[in-house]
Amino acid sequence: MVIAGLGDTGVLTAIRLARRFDVVGISVNPGLVSGQELGTRLARPDDWARNYWIGFDRFRELDRVRTVHGTLTGADLSARTVGVRDADGNVRVEPYDALVISTGVTNGFWRRAVLQSAGDVDAGLRDAHERLGSARSVAVIGGGAAAAGSAVNIALRWPDTRVELYYPGEHLLPQHHRRARQRVEARLAAAGVTLHPGHRAVVPDGFDCAAITSDDVHWATGQPPVRADAVLWTIGRVRPNTDWLPAEILDERGFVPVTPALQVPGHDGVFAVGDVAATDPLRSSARNRADGLLARNVAAYFTGGRMRGYRPPTSRWGSVLGVQPDGLEVFAPNGFAFRFPAWSIERVLQPWIVRRGIYRGVRDQDTVING
Repeated sequence: MVIAGLGDTGVLTAIRLARRFDVVGISVNPGLVSGQELGTRLARPDDWARNYWIGFDRFRELDRVRTVHGTLTGADLSARTVGVRDADGNVRVEPYDALVISTGVTNGFWRRAVLQSAGDVDAGLRDAHERLGSARSVAVIGGGAAAAGSAVNIALRWPDTRVELYYPGEHLLPQHHRRARQRVEARLAAAGVTLHPGHRAVVPDGFDCAAITSDDVHWATGQPPVRADAVLWTIGRVRPNTDWLPAEILDERGFVPVTPALQVPGHDGVFAVGDVAATDPLRSSARNRADGLLARNVAAYFTGGRMRGYRPPTSRWGSVLGVQPDGLEVFAPNGFAFRFPAWSIERVLQPWIVRRGIYRGVRDQDTVING
């Protein structure tokens, strides 16, 4: 079995499937480089890396998975093979009995489908942090969770920096429940972030939000241009990482359509999950632990059992601002928040709920280094 893409969803899927199948996982990174918590990544990269940048050799349940560090070059769905190019430029063919597509999306400099070494990942974290740390003013463009989380974390990390958040709607977080929107807007104001609703940015031709810029920002909604030392583009302009797949299995935007069972229609033994899978308008299987459902359905595919359907929520949920001085707020789909107190993050949440409960065991970095 081949899992194409070992990001947040791919790693969880590999952990589940490796208990029953021989699994090969293919990744452009040498470990899990999560797409979560952009604000923490920018403001406190060391804290972020401790929990979201984890080498594959640290996951106990991935010991049974053969990981391939390379770029996917193509897929022959009739022959049941995928092509992979490694860091030395060598191309290999990986056969499969079942294929799980979980290659995610490209979305700014923090989620990219380029081959990276551990040094590349570390340098990217450091460069973005230093770029923002040297700015006296920061403009964050966008109205989603990444924008809100980035703005509040930058404001708290560098309190002397002017942080302004520009977004096109009347309110932030249009895909979240009203209660969550109101709570987040209040937290942003308390952190000193200036909110600018009704601002839709003009995105330059060919610009893919892959850099922190300093050029003037112009507005399609008629306001005067804005200048800041650093402009962070978090406008949700995602691009699915599907250039390696045959065009006939993609929709008009390049995502992978799936049945409720997360199967690719018309292609036996091919599944898709995560941000790349067009399950619903929010592509919510990336944030709703669909890895468990997918693992059951893959097993059912081989045994002839009954598959289950994925049921997406109607609103986004989860953490928006990341860990703050008073703890971590996690919003439910109904907009109510559950707060983990600050003391519990490194004592309970990360070691017990995440590393042991969700990932089924993550070795300490020193244990890996010392063998």
